[in-house]
Amino acid sequence: MLKKELIESIINKALDSAADFAEVFIEDKTQANIMMQSNTVEDVINQKTYGIGIRVAKGYNSVYGYTNSNKDEDLLKLASDLAKSFEGNRVRETITLGELKSDNAHPIKRKPDTVDVKEKVDIVKRANKAARDFNEEITQVSIRYMDYIQRVWIASSENLYVHDERVRTRLAISSVASDSKTMQSGFNGPGGLYGFEFYKTFSVEEAAKEASRIAVTMLHADECPSGVMPVVIDNGFGGVIFHEACGHSLEATSVAKKASVFSDKKGEKIANPLVTAIDDGTMPNAWGSANYDDEGRPQQKRTLIKDGILTSYMVDYLNGKRMNESSTGSGRRESYKYAPTSRMSNTYIDNGESTFEEIISDTEYGLYAKKMGGGSVNPSTGDFNFAVMEGYMIRDGKIAEPVKGATLIGTGKDALLKVDKVGNNLLRAQGMCGSLSGSIPTDVGQPTIRVASITVGGRKGAN
Repeated sequence: MLKKELIESIINKALDSAADFAEVFIEDKTQANIMMQSNTVEDVINQKTYGIGIRVAKGYNSVYGYTNSNKDEDLLKLASDLAKSFEGNRVRETITLGELKSDNAHPIKRKPDTVDVKEKVDIVKRANKAARDFNEEITQVSIRYMDYIQRVWIASSENLYVHDERVRTRLAISSVASDSKTMQSGFNGPGGLYGFEFYKTFSVEEAAKEASRIAVTMLHADECPSGVMPVVIDNGFGGVIFHEACGHSLEATSVAKKASVFSDKKGEKIANPLVTAIDDGTMPNAWGSANYDDEGRPQQKRTLIKDGILTSYMVDYLNGKRMNESSTGSGRRESYKYAPTSRMSNTYIDNGESTFEEIISDTEYGLYAKKMGGGSVNPSTGDFNFAVMEGYMIRDGKIAEPVKGATLIGTGKDALLKVDKVGNNLLRAQGMCGSLSGSIPTDVGQPTIRVASITVGGRKGAN
């Protein structure tokens, strides 16, 4: 941690030109990674990350630099060099920081750096055994254990001076089932803003079996038929569709530059009235939560869509200037090596009134996407293409045979309007989201929903 007086000097040095904003981001992070493959613990790695990022801006144009050095002269020189990007005389008075603020809305019971590595390895071994014992067709299992403690200090010329400690842990389980002809994979990756007590909140063995169950089920699945049809997308990780196809298009990163299909749409209907979508960075101990965002502002609960109407964007400080809007506490970054920009935290479609059983029974024919996989999206158009990790056909209002190789193809703005059923079984799942400011932890989620019609890609002709 740098002394307050030095941080003030850095900020004032950065403002020794026509710049009107300066920010210092200090990160001190310890991380543990354990990898197990082929029944062998291959890597046990402990890492330490330390660095300082300085951002200087005029209006909504900014420059960013970072260093591993905490020497006064190095930091002041970096600030001075960045300030030279904005020619002209000083426009800000001398900045004096107030008292350091800190919050603890996500209490940690057992910090991971106090846990013996043997206990962590035991978690990995338990998951590996459960995944392999699930079925003799499981031929490969990979387990990755991760935990970290990220301590950050953020100060800016906007009279912000805060400290936050984020403690996260995650267990990523990958299983492969194979026969003499083919192989299929399954994945499960529970995580949270927890210490080691996280492993008391769920069954490690059941989480591992779930990855293997998906792999074995898909190994014996038929090819998915192609065509336009209703698609029922299950709860939990099914929310990745909204996250990718719509969520990114609601971030000020693209909205502010008119590069989003939802730019200038606030107050307009962009979804079926059944849809209410939320991004909430305050959820207790959720994977994407924090006390403060990475610009030092308190995290918030943001209602993005209310009853089909676009009500809010996710806005960081500088893009907010471009949009003439205040920050919504949505500035996030992977580390001190990245300048922040607007990003999601825990993003989900809220509960509706239909039951899962009602949604299935009301669908005469279509695809049931029980588990989503990876995909891609173009925020400027909303065009998306997503793989279905685990899928089933729906026939006569009942879940029928499993199918593999399904992809969902469409645009976010069309899919939102075509959601005609929203369940009451909201569930969230964890993932990593990549964008301009690096890879960050985010929750996705939703209840079961039905999209009335969407293009399904498959290797089999339409039924």
